[in-house]
Amino acid sequence: MFNPAKAVIPHIIDQHAEEASFLWLLRNNAVIAPHYDLDDLAKLDERVEAHLDGLRIAGEYGWQVCSENLQIKEAGEVFTAAVLALEGRSVERINQVYDCVEQKPDTVNGLISAFGWVEKNNLQGKVNGLLVSSKPLWRLVGISACAIHRVDPGKYLEQAILDENVPLRVRSLKVAGELGRVDLKTALIEQLDHKNNQVGFWAAWSAVLLGDRGKALNRLRRQIEECSAFCIPAMQVALPVLDAHAVKKALKVLADNQDTLRLAVIGAGLSGQPSYIPWIIQQMQVAGLARVAGEAFSRLCGVDLAYQDMVGELPDDGGGGGPTENAEEESVEMDEDEDLPYPDFILVHQWWLDNRGYFKPDVRYLYGKPASNKQCRWALKKGGQRLRYVAAILLALAEPKRTLFEVREVGKRQLLECCNV
Repeated sequence: MFNPAKAVIPHIIDQHAEEASFLWLLRNNAVIAPHYDLDDLAKLDERVEAHLDGLRIAGEYGWQVCSENLQIKEAGEVFTAAVLALEGRSVERINQVYDCVEQKPDTVNGLISAFGWVEKNNLQGKVNGLLVSSKPLWRLVGISACAIHRVDPGKYLEQAILDENVPLRVRSLKVAGELGRVDLKTALIEQLDHKNNQVGFWAAWSAVLLGDRGKALNRLRRQIEECSAFCIPAMQVALPVLDAHAVKKALKVLADNQDTLRLAVIGAGLSGQPSYIPWIIQQMQVAGLARVAGEAFSRLCGVDLAYQDMVGELPDDGGGGGPTENAEEESVEMDEDEDLPYPDFILVHQWWLDNRGYFKPDVRYLYGKPASNKQCRWALKKGGQRLRYVAAILLALAEPKRTLFEVREVGKRQLLECCNV
């Protein structure tokens, strides 16, 4: 009879654990990356799952390796161990993961991601205890676990949006919008002027998703014009529903300041308004703005710059603010536009001259077509991750009771859900 224990090759199992943790980190970046689409994400998930499967097959030794790796106290190792623990019935294993997270709370994202990875049937009896915990950290994990699977926590969410613990309260306010809890809109609006700016912002963000076009929308508009730390998420939700005059006023504030010009370019792409396309193209002549301008242009016009061979030569400095090969260079931060193509200004400009007649000034566009529900559904299936998130926001804005499509969910589940959107 085959004995799995005898078939275990320790260094192979060690490698499975290491690769699963590393690939989770890669996935954590991929879900917000412009060059990953749903098919790419699903393939990456298959790689993660293959290594997790190797650990499952290894049985007790697989868990032993994951358990030992928890001593590293990093989110990737927490994710890997948590998946195995949540799929089993050992309270001791689950508590071991919880102990690690409690000792180093900044690993909590690995645990929350594991709750999202595991199938719902393996979570029965494991989330309710978190929702009723006396500790805010565990209530936050419980609320987040429900949100990832788009399961309504009911009264626990209603309590959490008023909790004194700011991280729990903020996450819960956002979840209210993600789950389409229109019944909580009044409670959210009452928190718009909260002394904590995070609380006030996420209350407004969710209230607008849930249909408010008054006080909450004005709160988001001010966040844009003041160039707050929440400027981009504010633009993602507010610009599609503000009238053209309000959009123009908000973006002008950003465009008039050299320090916020990049945000104005991003906002122009999010606005959906074709009147900004010539200005966006002009920004492609500025090395530090070219790639983000290319993304904004693609988002509006539906042009894949790389596929349609409209990519230019990178300038010597790479066209961004990331590290260079200069040994005396102090900057070690990666360029946030690194994964975006560098547009050829002349080719893009010519494309616009040839195609501008197809764009109507009073219509908002998403990837080359009017931003209808049909086009948003297409973007969810075929677009890159950033475009997919924009499409999910537009669908939720159009139907406040609709749950916000989770573009970070396990790829194979998303592929099935996209068929039903």
